[in-house]
Amino acid sequence: MKKMVCIILGLCVAVSLGACGGKTQGKKDEGFAPVLDTETECSITVVGGYDNFEALEAEFDRFNEIYPNVTLSYVKLDDYSNVVGAALEGDDRPNIFFSYTWMIGNDKYASVMSHMEDLSDSKLGIDLDCIRPGLLKHDEDGHVLMMPVFSRSYGMLVNSDLFEKEGLSVPTTWSELISVCEEFKNRGYENPMMGYSLKSSSCFMYTVAYPMFIATLAENPEALSLANALDPAAGEYMRPALQVVEKLVQSGCIDINECDKIEDNYTQVILRFFEGDVPMMICAGDTVSGTRKRESQSEAFTASPFKYAFSPIPLTDEGCYFIDSPSIEFSVNKDCENLDMTNEFMRFLTSKKELNEMASVKRLVTPTTDMSFDSVYAPLGAVPSKRTFSPEGLGITDQLTVQIRVAAYMVGKGELTVDDAVKLYGTFE
Repeated sequence: MKKMVCIILGLCVAVSLGACGGKTQGKKDEGFAPVLDTETECSITVVGGYDNFEALEAEFDRFNEIYPNVTLSYVKLDDYSNVVGAALEGDDRPNIFFSYTWMIGNDKYASVMSHMEDLSDSKLGIDLDCIRPGLLKHDEDGHVLMMPVFSRSYGMLVNSDLFEKEGLSVPTTWSELISVCEEFKNRGYENPMMGYSLKSSSCFMYTVAYPMFIATLAENPEALSLANALDPAAGEYMRPALQVVEKLVQSGCIDINECDKIEDNYTQVILRFFEGDVPMMICAGDTVSGTRKRESQSEAFTASPFKYAFSPIPLTDEGCYFIDSPSIEFSVNKDCENLDMTNEFMRFLTSKKELNEMASVKRLVTPTTDMSFDSVYAPLGAVPSKRTFSPEGLGITDQLTVQIRVAAYMVGKGELTVDDAVKLYGTFE
């Protein structure tokens, strides 16, 4: 009887261990599994416009844990947009290169586009499902030629500790925004909101106006073709966005003269925000990417650190808009050497884990569906899908963005009235 009990117990333990092993193996299979010979020796080169790319180099290191004999390198090309075509045609062709949606339909980049591999080809096994659908651009044949690595949006850095200290809530509607600015001013804060305003490029006026203009066009599809064609009739659709810019300045929420003291929309915007006396700093997500490195460069922040987040600006009483755009995209040169291993690296990279890790190191918005990965960007994930728009998916052109950028800048500076700017749509350069 004792022998029988021992045998039964032994079988139970064996089955239990087998089941645990099966579960462990199953979890392991959910991650990246190599399909090529892991002893393969070859080289892969990525070219782009970044001065350095530590986040990508960290991915190289992780890939080398699986393929130790693959040499991966990143090379910056000076004057990238003008030389990438020649690089793809040269003798030392890169395997992967930075690409941008504005290249699509531009005759200047026709040769660049001709080198792009279809990343949606099921034979490659690249899991594009981990990327937010609005970020993926399909060509006329339904192919995906560019894979978003980082994304960008428009909004404001919010000093969370300052709001908590004053017992105020971060605004979620336009009325609340105006009200909280007034409250901060009543409590001695001279600049409730700030942003870069020296030139039209990257100015805060554009950051405010662009989301509302895109939303207006998305809600009026018949206007989009007019706007892209630079038809003056489309100017009327800029009016709500320009009025918001005008009201922010006229209400005293923003002091243009103080904003003009900020010399650039990156380092200087960040360091000014880190002084700790500005509740809301208007900027793009690309600016936020530099915050982590500059925390230690700010004497004020080092002495009195505070919590902060990046949030869309509430432009209407229904809330804010989340403009979801690719920042940097990767394309594979289908004419490169070692194409199989290049696609293997892309398959490795295209996952929530790796893309989130890259976004964390670079501190840019992740392109994956896991928007809460970085707490700084968590507010973006709270925006309802009906108020989320992808300019690339809508078909917004560069010419259109120039119109709203320059018009918003001139209205904010007081150089044009809203009425005049509306009439001049299509003439801004």
